[in-house]
Amino acid sequence: MLLTISCTRPEGAAWAATDLGFLLHKNPSRMQSFDQSYGVAQVFYPEADEERCTAALLLEIDPVRLVRGKSRNTPEFSLGQYVNDRPYAASSLLAVAISTVFGSALHGRCAQRPELAETAIPLRIELPAVPCKGGPEYAERVFAPLGWTVTATPLPLDPAFPDWGDSHYVRLELTGTLRLADALSHLYVLLPVLDGSKHYWLDATEIDKLLRMGESWLPGHPERAWITQRYLARRHSLVQVALARLAELDDAEPEELGAVDDSVDDTAESDTATTEPEAGKPPSLAVLRRAAVVGALRAVGASRVLDLGCGPGALLRELVTDRAFSEIVGVDVSVMSLRIAQRRLRRLPVWQAERVTLRQGALTYTDASLQGYDAAVLMEVIEHVDANRLGALEQSVFGSAAPGAVIVTTPNSEYNALYEGMTPGVFRHHDHRFEWSRAEFADWAHRVGERFGYAVRFEPVGPEDAERGASTQMAVFTKHKGITTEQNDSDEKGAA
Repeated sequence: MLLTISCTRPEGAAWAATDLGFLLHKNPSRMQSFDQSYGVAQVFYPEADEERCTAALLLEIDPVRLVRGKSRNTPEFSLGQYVNDRPYAASSLLAVAISTVFGSALHGRCAQRPELAETAIPLRIELPAVPCKGGPEYAERVFAPLGWTVTATPLPLDPAFPDWGDSHYVRLELTGTLRLADALSHLYVLLPVLDGSKHYWLDATEIDKLLRMGESWLPGHPERAWITQRYLARRHSLVQVALARLAELDDAEPEELGAVDDSVDDTAESDTATTEPEAGKPPSLAVLRRAAVVGALRAVGASRVLDLGCGPGALLRELVTDRAFSEIVGVDVSVMSLRIAQRRLRRLPVWQAERVTLRQGALTYTDASLQGYDAAVLMEVIEHVDANRLGALEQSVFGSAAPGAVIVTTPNSEYNALYEGMTPGVFRHHDHRFEWSRAEFADWAHRVGERFGYAVRFEPVGPEDAERGASTQMAVFTKHKGITTEQNDSDEKGAA
């Protein structure tokens, strides 16, 4: 089982291609061996000069060690334990070797070249044999959205008998300009996904591994549901938890990330069936919510917009595609969420990304730099704030920043009874501090509007019931003409 990683120095670069050795923490001048529980991993450099450097990871599998400790009751106990493709095909065995042998590089750590560890460099990755039961197009579907140019060449079942056709293995070549840490994280997650199996027992810790290794790219990947399903070996309970956590990162509903059917056989045909969207399937609540917010911003004529509590950038992605918004500022208290949003912005065209600024900050503290904007958005934010801190958020947003308009969305608690399996009194999200009825939301909105000089109107968002209203409720605040930030500040001081 062989993996090669090649780096070519761009013209004029201040670093040498052999600095790949620093990033991998492996000296190009000598071969190194690392014992694994199932064999030996060796690292060596077939070529190493200032212009081009190639590191090779050769994994030699001992089939006896691989099955040692398994009982006779395991489903795969047979001659197949000893005669199989594990010594030759890239799989979870290679993914584990990457994490143990190249662990520092996988996590982006390099004391000698820290700036290079954060730099996207020209890379070429080659794998002679990768299991890919869905065909070469599946390799394209999972790697191409991450910035790779993918060449997946089918391998014949037997070169001596061409009439037998191709096997389900491909020779995989990936070229692109990426951070080495990102490249390794792609391999760590996606090689077991293409293979469709793992050599060890899965439990809840696999979810943490998946989200930790894929935090910068998996939430926004178009095949995230299929990737999650395959990485977790179709364990229904694990898949559902992982999709829910991905939805939190992407400000989406779990169903938006894709329905998962753990009863489907592991074949190319069934994989295709589970990844195709259902014809006529309505958009998810998260999609409808973002569309409603964008529509409200356009209706108030906003050009310079604050996305307060932006999270990993779901709404930012919608706003940057619309030239009506000339300046967009995303603010969030979570550094991790902002890091994910920043990495997403790097993949956008320059004319889009240059209009977005990200800032770390708590919405319960005033920030003079947020004053003077046309509109601010609090999309699914207020319900995450403790009730005794809402007054501070109101003063920070409506009083200090005082944009021309404020759009607020929040769950409608009355609608919760219509969600199957939802227990009365339980919130939609574990981090919600409260969920309001329509009357409670209206009372709060009218009070805030009167206090800070805003008119307010309400719009339903998402599925709507005649008695219980819509799933999401949205308030659009527009400032009364003649009310200024200075007047708001003066009124607050007088009230104090």
